[in-house]
Amino acid sequence: VQLQASGGGLVQPGGSLRLSCAASGSIFSINAMGWYRQGPGKQRELVAAITSGGSTNYGDSVKGRFTISGDNTKNTVYLQMNSLKPADTAVYYCNAQIRRDWYSREYDYWGQGTQVTVSS
Repeated sequence: VQLQASGGGLVQPGGSLRLSCAASGSIFSINAMGWYRQGPGKQRELVAAITSGGSTNYGDSVKGRFTISGDNTKNTVYLQMNSLKPADTAVYYCNAQIRRDWYSREYDYWGQGTQVTVSS
């Protein structure tokens, strides 16, 4: 199983970016996908997550600015980030809870990380 993230970059404060993450490989089902981030000198924190049923969860610092969505047919999750602030600067990691077979339990998988820098 692989998670391929894309869409990071440099943006000015107040700007927008859209991240994408696609899961591929031997996948029986995906329970949830989401995004975490780790800023310089900080611990990794939840940004947003979405279940296969469409339920969402957001970190307090991004509520009202970020929107997570998913496409179950493509095993892909998106993160629309608006009104970006310098405090959003971090490496963003895609996460997915995946079952590879009907008889196996879920495992956490992580993407390689994509850098988001918010600076003027």
